[in-house]
Amino acid sequence: MKLSKKEIIEAMAENSVAWDNLDLDGVLELYHDDVYFENWTGGNARGKEALRQAWTGWFTSGGDFIFNRDDLFVDEEDQKITVTWELEWPSTEKGYEGKPEKRRGLDIIHFKDGKIIKKLTYSKTTIEIDGKRVKLTA
Repeated sequence: MKLSKKEIIEAMAENSVAWDNLDLDGVLELYHDDVYFENWTGGNARGKEALRQAWTGWFTSGGDFIFNRDDLFVDEEDQKITVTWELEWPSTEKGYEGKPEKRRGLDIIHFKDGKIIKKLTYSKTTIEIDGKRVKLTA
């Protein structure tokens, strides 16, 4: 089952609402049972239940984060999208813990059978903390 461009855009909009509402079950509705996820640190999860475990902390944190989605590019034929975003949250970076941070990134997402089968997340190596640019260390 292939999704149309319109269906992909609508599904991603619903997914964004679920994130904003801290609705983990709603978010996971769009994910394939065999999903592979890789985050910006290189950590990964394979399978929907592993993804649930990996993301539970985000959804039980009390909503101390906001994803601002910028741009969405849809390749309907190949069932792939790219999404750019900015994350606002209390920093977890060493020496900056808890300070307001803005982090920009990109998700590359593949669909299979109308569900997300692969999600690769990338982040810039420079972030903004307290209004200043901070280069991340390796």
